[in-house]
Amino acid sequence: MTELGSREARLDLAQDLPVGGQAVIEGVMMRAAGKIVTAVRTPDRGIVVREEAHIPWSQRWRLLRVPVLRGAVSFFEMLIVGMRTLNFSAEMAGGEGGGATPATGGVWKERLAMAFTLAVSLGAGLGLFFFLPLFVAQHLGMTPDALAFNGVAGGIRLSLLLLYLWGISQWQDIRRVFEYHGAEHKSIFALEAGAELTVENARRCSRFHPRCGTSFLLIVTLLAVLVFAVVDGAFPLVFGHPQSLLERFATHMAVLPLISGMGFELLKFSGRKRHHPLVQLMSAPGMWLQRITTREPSDDQLEVALVALRHALGQPSPQAYSLVS
Repeated sequence: MTELGSREARLDLAQDLPVGGQAVIEGVMMRAAGKIVTAVRTPDRGIVVREEAHIPWSQRWRLLRVPVLRGAVSFFEMLIVGMRTLNFSAEMAGGEGGGATPATGGVWKERLAMAFTLAVSLGAGLGLFFFLPLFVAQHLGMTPDALAFNGVAGGIRLSLLLLYLWGISQWQDIRRVFEYHGAEHKSIFALEAGAELTVENARRCSRFHPRCGTSFLLIVTLLAVLVFAVVDGAFPLVFGHPQSLLERFATHMAVLPLISGMGFELLKFSGRKRHHPLVQLMSAPGMWLQRITTREPSDDQLEVALVALRHALGQPSPQAYSLVS
């Protein structure tokens, strides 16, 4: 591996690799081929690492490898994985984990609690970011024109997203998660540039990554305007009457997996073609949005991200870290 030079040289060297991650509470989760690794900084300043074997659903069943469908499936799968790793990180960062595997009854209680939390979170998100914009647009009298209606609803949805991200970024705990988000991006960039995975090299890398979940949210928000407009325009032709508010919400929810799948494919494409000027121009809004959802990490946070990445790549660190099941 090589040392990193200037920032411009690093970005020119960077290539898209099948490695992804997620910031968690006081740590980072990294995904690589067949493995998910979560590293968390504990109250005693140690680092706890949990390794899990993981074969994505799209690799288990051939049908789920179809473009767009694989994106929709991957989105739902990573919601589940993300909630599980967040729960683990909260336990470790709070000093509640002792490395023991819960009893069978405890496992099922934990899974039920996670399912309930996921359901409530999804319900609140759908209500805030999808039903509320439709309700407001309808009461503004935009119903007759499908494109204008969804343009207004999309503008409201985007405004809510920006306000939400900015609002939570003001919380100290969330700010630290966003710092770990920056550490995740810097670590992956160092890997993609072919550099040795050290804190010094990662520190020099950008915290803005084209293949980021924040960019995915923006892509989905913008795609939704066009897809929802097509669906709303077709509804009266198929059913013979204009949509009610609830019918509009139901049809939008029905095509949301399609939009998430399309967003997934566009995000993957932007990662592969990141050096093309047109792709860079199209990716610019998502990269700008990452100025809210990422912060410059400390060296301690970079260390945690690099530990997770090295373990995910099968290159455990020489230091002694605690491994839990």
